[in-house]
Amino acid sequence: MNILVTGANGQLGMEMRAVSRKSADRYIFTDVSDIPGMDTVYLDITDAGAVSQMVKTMEINAAVNCAAYTDVDRAEDDRAKADMLNHLAVKNLAEAMKASGGLLVHISTDYVFGKEPYNVPCREDQKGTPSGVYGETKLAGEQAVLASGCKYLIIRTAWLYSEYGKNFVKTMLRLTASKPELKVVFDQAGTPTYALDLAEAVHHILENRLYEGKNGIYHYSDEGVCSWYDFTKMIAEYAGHASCRILPCHSDEYPSKVVRPSYSVLDKTKIKDTFGLEIPYWTDSLRRCLGNMADANI
Repeated sequence: MNILVTGANGQLGMEMRAVSRKSADRYIFTDVSDIPGMDTVYLDITDAGAVSQMVKTMEINAAVNCAAYTDVDRAEDDRAKADMLNHLAVKNLAEAMKASGGLLVHISTDYVFGKEPYNVPCREDQKGTPSGVYGETKLAGEQAVLASGCKYLIIRTAWLYSEYGKNFVKTMLRLTASKPELKVVFDQAGTPTYALDLAEAVHHILENRLYEGKNGIYHYSDEGVCSWYDFTKMIAEYAGHASCRILPCHSDEYPSKVVRPSYSVLDKTKIKDTFGLEIPYWTDSLRRCLGNMADANI
């Protein structure tokens, strides 16, 4: 099977590269930028013609869309670009896969929720109520997939981190190593998700051809619940950054253009039951990520 991966130089895309090494399938990794030493095919997914041609030429059977506009704050001032990447580009991929009869695995986000208050894990059939441009454009991308009629898996995830790129874990490692004191919000709860765990889940579904007849929206994050404050405490503890005093604070102490979800825990019952997944607990995965970073001297 020929599998196209878009956004291959981002966090999830890089982890898809890692898991593909144990696959019998052929993976084609695409992006609009290059990373030295990484085999990357140029593809601008905002160009419908280029997407269609790539799918036809490479005889793509499945596409995994890891590309997105993820700068939540900047999206408020750049709706056009956010919509282009999170909505219209997704439509291009969905229509190309519909034409080819292939599968689209589209990665979405917990930010499709958040405007309405709730305190129980979000299920897939819960109405999307995004509170900002990022969530709105990601929800529009989901709707474009559904409207296309292609074979699809939409997988919503949350609080993604990895060894690669810029993310919360790497930022907190730097700050807790360099600052005597740090304030972190405690009134936003969710679940950290190691991108490698998500990549392994996607690989499991594709490698074992479990997707046939399973069109739908699914939720995937690591197991458990914590606040950003709790997350930071564990990062510092596991990294041995004991000299930094970490204090809880309210979200309004860090004004933002976007109201972030105060509770974005995802209910993962459906994806576990459908595909037979065992999902790691978030602290175990955090340890694993930090260990991989140490091994790679990152």
